[in-house]
Amino acid sequence: MHGAKSLAVVIAGLSWSTLSRVGFGWFVAMVIVLALGASVLAVISWYNTGYQVVGRELRIHEGLLWRRTRAIPLERLQAVEVVRPLLAQLTGLAELRLEVVGGGKTEAPLAYLGVAEAAVLRQRLLALAGHPSTAVATGGSQPAGTEPAPPSGRPLHAVRNRDLLISQLLTPQAFLLPFGVAFVAAQFLSEGSWSFIAVASTLTAMAGVLLQPIRRVLDDWRFQLARDEDRLRIRNGLLETRSQTVPLHRVQTVRVAWPLLWRMKGWLRLRLEVAGYAAGEADERDRPDRLLPVGDQPTGEMIVAEVLPGVALSSLPLRPPPPRARWVNPLSRHVLGAGLTEQVFAVRSGLLTRRLTIVPYARLQSVRVVQGPVQRLLGLATVYADTAGGAGAAAVDRDLADAWALAAELTARGRDARRVG
Repeated sequence: MHGAKSLAVVIAGLSWSTLSRVGFGWFVAMVIVLALGASVLAVISWYNTGYQVVGRELRIHEGLLWRRTRAIPLERLQAVEVVRPLLAQLTGLAELRLEVVGGGKTEAPLAYLGVAEAAVLRQRLLALAGHPSTAVATGGSQPAGTEPAPPSGRPLHAVRNRDLLISQLLTPQAFLLPFGVAFVAAQFLSEGSWSFIAVASTLTAMAGVLLQPIRRVLDDWRFQLARDEDRLRIRNGLLETRSQTVPLHRVQTVRVAWPLLWRMKGWLRLRLEVAGYAAGEADERDRPDRLLPVGDQPTGEMIVAEVLPGVALSSLPLRPPPPRARWVNPLSRHVLGAGLTEQVFAVRSGLLTRRLTIVPYARLQSVRVVQGPVQRLLGLATVYADTAGGAGAAAVDRDLADAWALAAELTARGRDARRVG
């Protein structure tokens, strides 16, 4: 597997200009030599890489000239995910990715293991870390392209692939792409210039625009959500299948979004912020923030009630800011809102994409009252409710007296919730 990755890099590095300069025979010879070298290095690296579990510690050994041993205390382990990229699916392998408290990124991926070995090791690590769990289904015995096994636990929802495709068509990129293509084509026709560089740059720009929605479809393909006692089980992915476990006690916030073009179909999207996952991950796919890629209002209500019992999206008491806040937010003032329930603090915002952020009181880390210069002139302030998982929530442009009262109430309720918990 590692040799195949190196071979892809080698082939990509040898350009057409190299072929024209050295000739076909020498070009093939260069590819063979470099491929053999990459394969030999990959085999040596595999032979000198291993792992062992010693007590409550996972140790990973690697390196030939410079030996390195990493020790990961299992009491700091938050989650172990089974990930299967496309090549791993074709070869019956899997990768384990570890999330550790305080880690800047996903720790010590074990790539690659047999699917059965990965499932057994995952279960063992979670048990030693104090999070006993049944093994997550990884579909290891299934050939690539077959329907994956559902995650263990009580099924909650499975997103239809048709809805997923339509949701990505109802995006600004999809609507604006035909206009962009027509504009570029009109330029070429008027100037009579269809040079290779112009065509290549146009295709590259189109690919950049389409990359995000295509990637979302591939990532969320066959999205399945299940509840297993106090955990959520999530499985998704087409080219790369992922099996994730999200303990409910680590959920810091639930975020709901109603994109503009989705509102005509009554669709919404749910996201999570989870404590313990590296906030600095370069790849957002490595973070278990998906709760519902696309779904209708009743489905969203049901899933939110599973994550935050007693919370109903349609009945949150959200109060708008005072009328003078229109001088700061002339277009979105009617959308803004904030309110308290017995369990959570909720904030609404967004003009084109409506957003709702829900924070349980027990997850509050700090509460801040902030005033900008314009807000001071108008007697307004913003109340920030910070969590350990990331951005938290912000009640924007509240009356100054109400802002201080809201901050005091949040502080008191957070203290009481943590004491009860």
